Amino acid sequence: MRNPDREVEVEGAGRVKDLLAKLGIPASTVLVIRDRALLTREDVLVEGDRVEVRPVISGGSGNS
Repeated sequence: MRNPDREVEVEGAGRVKDLLAKLGIPASTVLVIRDRALLTREDVLVEGDRVEVRPVISGGSGNS
């Protein structure tokens, strides 16, 4: 996600995984959020939904 502030309009309804495929984003690399709720790949999006796509970030506990 090189430009986290980019907005894209996508026509029609479909599942989250279909949206990510249209955008060329591997589903395992992002979280998709609608109205502050985390969505699964199978959740359905409808016309007019606004979602946020955030990269997955992982890290260690920092115990050294």
